[in-house]
Amino acid sequence: MRFALMTEPQQGLSYVEQLELALLAERLGFEAFFRSDHYRSFPGPTDKPTTDAWSVLAGIARETTSIRLGALVSPVTFRHPGSFAKVVTTVDEMSGGRIEVGVGAGWNEVEHNQLGLPFPEIRERADLMEDELAILHGLWEEPNGWSFEGKQVRVQSASFNPKPIQRPHPPIIVGGEGSPRSLRLAAQYADEYNMSGAGPELCAEKFARLDAECRKIGREPSTMRKSVMAGFLVGADQAEFDRRVQDLLAMVGEAGTDAARWLDQHRPRWIVGLPDQARAMAARFAATGVDRIMLQDMLPRDHAMIELAARELIGRV
Repeated sequence: MRFALMTEPQQGLSYVEQLELALLAERLGFEAFFRSDHYRSFPGPTDKPTTDAWSVLAGIARETTSIRLGALVSPVTFRHPGSFAKVVTTVDEMSGGRIEVGVGAGWNEVEHNQLGLPFPEIRERADLMEDELAILHGLWEEPNGWSFEGKQVRVQSASFNPKPIQRPHPPIIVGGEGSPRSLRLAAQYADEYNMSGAGPELCAEKFARLDAECRKIGREPSTMRKSVMAGFLVGADQAEFDRRVQDLLAMVGEAGTDAARWLDQHRPRWIVGLPDQARAMAARFAATGVDRIMLQDMLPRDHAMIELAARELIGRV
């Protein structure tokens, strides 16, 4: 099992704090460092500072040496597909070829409205996402002169130089909750499918459907990597764990919530508890075909918890 650290910097993290997290993850042996791509502060207080994901990743790329980097996931509504291809290529060069590209249709309408970004209905966003996936492949893999007529975007006689360092392209991750269209698009365009906020049983069901979509187009299912973004909350002992539960509830604006009830709601899909419990849940994900877990960290300033997770999970699941 491979592990990545996944953070939610829209909770008020500065660039320096995010860099510290990436350097910590690199030192501890995490395979990758991912961050969300959001402009609105949530969960919890809505007035916290936020940063641009790809600007931050560009900076981190120059300060790290081996850890892979990416956004999970970048909404197609935030950046035009052609511009996005250029941004990713630039950061890939800056990193020496360590970038991974998470692509999604976007979902948070409020943050779009707050910045004047269009937020069409889901069918139109999914059409745009399909265009983006095709354009990423075309601009990165096809020779200059390539043209494309998509559902919403047209490319005429492309001129795209340089190509990404990673060939044929940086790994593309399609993220979602296993909708039929996302599985179909992943089978056609992605290197990895990432399930978000799903327990092992749902992962097993959706990955079986993903394998079927691959077979429909003649793709060997084993060529598709499978991952899950799972919230994690661990403690070395019960007292430490209980304290972190309260810290997390305060962080997400749910201070005073019944902790036992909150845990009952999250245990089916989170890696939560003491080390033995955390390893057992990670093993359950592995049994569904998951080969990488993005540990979604909702307490990013608690570096000791990240160190505990690395010590108890990496190399032990």
